[in-house]
Amino acid sequence: MADLKILAVDDSPTMRRIIINTLKRAGYSDVTEASDGKDALAKLKVDQFNFVITDWNMPEMDGLQFVTTLRATAEYKDMPVLMVTTRSVKDDIVEAMKAGVNNYIVKPFTPDTLKEKIEQVLAS
Repeated sequence: MADLKILAVDDSPTMRRIIINTLKRAGYSDVTEASDGKDALAKLKVDQFNFVITDWNMPEMDGLQFVTTLRATAEYKDMPVLMVTTRSVKDDIVEAMKAGVNNYIVKPFTPDTLKEKIEQVLAS
């Protein structure tokens, strides 16, 4: 698992730091940050990633638009995507799943939850 290259997308630098530190504790050390969907798409063009963790509520391009764009691109249509967001309404979760996220975590979350969800996505 340690060779997993993760792109963490969140407009909050604090949240990105929390996600990165949590991932490091879970054994995932190769993490790149992006501040929104547009930034993430630009980073995907220049580097190879195996996994994306994205927030939903972001300026420029939100997580839902980002995931929809990923799924519409042949190169990324099977990219594992985990959405980490404060949006906990069932309709939002259903909408995210329809857009193509592989799993969903509601903030705040524990390191164990993050690791467990990543492993679930990788196993599916």
